[in-house]
Amino acid sequence: MSKTARVGRRGRRWFIPAAIVGLALVLIALSFSSGNDTVPNAATSPAPSSTEASPPTTPPSPGTSSKGSNQPTATDLARRQANDPLAIGRPDASLAMVVYSDYQCGYCALWSEKTLPTLVSKYVDAGLLRIEWRDVNIFGPASERAARASYAAGLQGQFESYHHSLFPAGAKRSEAELSDEALFELAAGLGLDTERFRADMNTPETLAAIGANAQEGREIGVQSTPSFIVGADVIVGAQPTESFIASIDAQLASPTQ
Repeated sequence: MSKTARVGRRGRRWFIPAAIVGLALVLIALSFSSGNDTVPNAATSPAPSSTEASPPTTPPSPGTSSKGSNQPTATDLARRQANDPLAIGRPDASLAMVVYSDYQCGYCALWSEKTLPTLVSKYVDAGLLRIEWRDVNIFGPASERAARASYAAGLQGQFESYHHSLFPAGAKRSEAELSDEALFELAAGLGLDTERFRADMNTPETLAAIGANAQEGREIGVQSTPSFIVGADVIVGAQPTESFIASIDAQLASPTQ
């Protein structure tokens, strides 16, 4: 399936309005949980850093992940397309996970450093978990630029390495470090075809795909980053790795997705 067709499929998610409303209520209710960056309010927040919450110190119980009959699951939202530039893991993996993230989100960086490697080694590499990213770009143009850069890297099969480079040592880069030239230099350092990378960052196809991902986040009510749909569970914030393991193990043991 072409990437243009993939973008077209996103528009059809308006056909599950009840599910979208249900998840919106869940995510809004959870948006004040610890370990996440909330959408900045232009009237009250002078800078995105003012919205950061403290990370959790103990894992929540499995009951803190919310489920409901009107809540869309990863089955509804995961695309499971082999040529998705922003995904890792087998398209036919037992369980799918959708990540709503932002490259200027400190807790997204923390999660990518502390939790993602464990999920990759324990589940993705074993063919059990598929992870797909949707960059919501709530912190502005630098976030959107970085999202386009990660998409361009993904078109060369280097999404995962570029993603981790955008969060060095589990920290977000400054806005200056997300300039066009800084992103090009990062691609060069990873050995990417920089001429193709520059072109791919700015194609109508890339712009449409990145815009559609951000729109999806808005449609389902994402109010803070990172937010996750893990199979049938919603997890908001950079919760401890154990929370993700508990959710994944429980659903793999009793598969419904």
